Amino acid sequence: MAFTLPDLPYAHDALAALGMSKETMEYHHDIHHKAYVDNGNKLIAGTEWDGKTVEEIVKGTYQPGAVAQNGIFNNASQHWNHMQFWEMMGPGEAKAMPGELEKALTDSFGSVDKFKEEFAAAGAGQFGSGWAWLVKDADGGLKVTKTENGVNPLCFGQTALLGCDVWEHSYYIDFRNKRPAYLTNFLDKLVNWENVASRM
Repeated sequence: MAFTLPDLPYAHDALAALGMSKETMEYHHDIHHKAYVDNGNKLIAGTEWDGKTVEEIVKGTYQPGAVAQNGIFNNASQHWNHMQFWEMMGPGEAKAMPGELEKALTDSFGSVDKFKEEFAAAGAGQFGSGWAWLVKDADGGLKVTKTENGVNPLCFGQTALLGCDVWEHSYYIDFRNKRPAYLTNFLDKLVNWENVASRM
């Protein structure tokens, strides 16, 4: 099954007033995400992974404990990560958090604010490129994690509820080197909390 670049679920400038500019979206979606799709398709062509779903490829090519992952994994995982990322954000006024999600976050972290603090700290503390995640573990519990490069919750049997890309191309145009400010803005203005709740 060939990878295909999905259209954004909103216009390129739809998040500009909320802190993610049209220029960032053009570079991030149209160039960076497209490169993962194109390179991934080249790498899986003629291999055992040709015809598999992106989830099967991510889980099947991940190498636990490896210092660096292989090229097929890197491109497949980043393709999957970005497909989730676009859906986890949305335009418009800050969306109200569904009650079920608010309760789950409060039960797990003490409060929504405490969750946001822990999530932002995970993203800011990820050395180099990677992602911050809110995940649901196999036992149903919620926790905040961080992963290097393109590694994602699929690799650990977890469900990704929210992910934030902390590779520099995600924020440098708008926030320069201020990753903590980008993470705060992401949580306060960009997240589509209804989408997050739907993943539970």
